[in-house]
Amino acid sequence: MIIYVIDDDEVVRQSLEILLAGEGFETEAYASAAEFLARADARTRGCVVADIQLPGLSGLDLISALRARGFTLPVVVVTGHGNLALAVEAMKRGASDFIQKPYSADAMLAAIRGACEKQGEMEAESPDLAATREGLAKLTSREKQVLLKLVSGLPNKIIAYDMGLSVRTVDSHRAAVKKKMGGGSLAELVRKCIAVGLLGAESSSQTPSPSKLNANLKETRAR
Repeated sequence: MIIYVIDDDEVVRQSLEILLAGEGFETEAYASAAEFLARADARTRGCVVADIQLPGLSGLDLISALRARGFTLPVVVVTGHGNLALAVEAMKRGASDFIQKPYSADAMLAAIRGACEKQGEMEAESPDLAATREGLAKLTSREKQVLLKLVSGLPNKIIAYDMGLSVRTVDSHRAAVKKKMGGGSLAELVRKCIAVGLLGAESSSQTPSPSKLNANLKETRAR
C-alpha cells in the first residue's frame, strides 16, 4: 500500500515518511497537489494524506480534481485547529477522513488504516472499478464532456448544440466513449460513473436545461 503524503512543509513530509515506513507502508511525498496530480494515472493506488491548506491547489481542490478524473483514492485531509468547517467541506467533496493538528502518531495511523479498509471494501463490492477508472483515463477531454452530458440525460442533438458540434461528431464521440468504457447501455454508463464518483463532479447548473436548448434550437432554425 502506497501512502501519498502531500504537504508543503518538508519537515512534516519527512516526519510522516519516517512514521509510515516504520509501520511497513511505502510512501511518496509531494510538495504540492499539482505535483501529485501530474504524476497520478489510472494505475495509481493507495491512500492520499494531504494538508488542506496547500499553496496553489488546496486540499479541497485536490479532492475535487481527483473525483472529476474518476479517481476513488481515499483521501485523509489534515486541518489546522479551528478549521472544522473546512474539514466538513472536505468530507462533502469525498474525503475519507480528516485529522486535526496537532495529531498523535496513533491518530494518524488509525485514520489512514480506516480509510484504506473502507476503500478495500468498496473495491471488493465493485470488481470492475479498476476497468472503469482505466477507461476514464483513456477518454479525451472532449469525450469526457460528452460522457458527462450523456449521463445527465441529454440527447445527442442537444449535446451537439450545447458544445457547438455536429450531431455526427457527437455520435462519433459517443461511440468512442462506449468503446473505451467497455460498452454497455446508457444506464450502465451511469452506474459506472456513480461507482467512481464522477457523476456530479461538474455542476449541472453549467448545462442549460433540455427545454431551454430546444427553444434555442427552434429560434436558430427560424433565423
